Amino acid sequence: MAHEFLQAGDSLVLCGRDPERLAAALQHLQQHSALRPGQVHGLQCDVSSAADVQQLAQFVEQKLGRVDRWINNAGQVTRRRLLPELDPADITTVVGANVLGSLLCCRAAVSLMRQHHEQQQQQQQQQQQQQGARYHIFNCGFSRWGASLSKSAVTHKATKMALSQLNISLAEELAEAGLGYIGVHNLSPGMVLTDLLLRDANPVARRFFNTLAEEPETVAAALVPQIRGVQGTGGSIEYLNPASALARVLGGLPQILNGGRFFDKEGRRVAGGGPTNASGVRLLYDYDAERY
Repeated sequence: MAHEFLQAGDSLVLCGRDPERLAAALQHLQQHSALRPGQVHGLQCDVSSAADVQQLAQFVEQKLGRVDRWINNAGQVTRRRLLPELDPADITTVVGANVLGSLLCCRAAVSLMRQHHEQQQQQQQQQQQQQGARYHIFNCGFSRWGASLSKSAVTHKATKMALSQLNISLAEELAEAGLGYIGVHNLSPGMVLTDLLLRDANPVARRFFNTLAEEPETVAAALVPQIRGVQGTGGSIEYLNPASALARVLGGLPQILNGGRFFDKEGRRVAGGGPTNASGVRLLYDYDAERY
């Protein structure tokens, strides 16, 4: 998504817990995107830490001045095991990233957006020009229909479904407070070939991924124009919908039965797409290739 936003001319800030992976991502973007000076910045941040999120907000304000789109994309998942078999520390980590992180980041985003809006109002003295949602927050969660089909661990499903209520309640709260110029939306990328999807996936599931899943850049190319053009509040931007998912399954039955473009019949990653890690995730950066 960062690459797509940069190609569209936007400036942005990335954050991540791992400073080496963050540096690798920034270097990759610098090498593969035609950028102007100061168009992309990065900061190490654990979104489950209030102090880190506050530092991120200050960094964003310093580097960008204002925020038009804030995307809460961080997510964690435990192993696919019964809840009593999971380590409590793993559960805490998932809740911290998926729920607490989204709440803290929404808090930071609203503060920045309200501050900029009020400054702009004072300068223009024309409140009528500020009607309608001009700033937007996106929380990456399940689509309304996707959760019923997901086979992910209870920790992942419960925390991601919590974001649906976060979107509804925050939008209502902002409207009641007179902050209707801030929109809140669900962002559902569908099935993306990342560790979150592929770790612990069995061969049958992987064969279904041949038809339902996509590489990150394919999903990003479809979602980013919709994110940039969103209006109002309470919307849901979804890569897959029930009709398209059904069409993919019906049209891809041979790949589901016998293997196909991403995984063979035994669930092994098909060669030709570049180096992958043990789960079958294609590696994007040299740092990852060395690591795995």
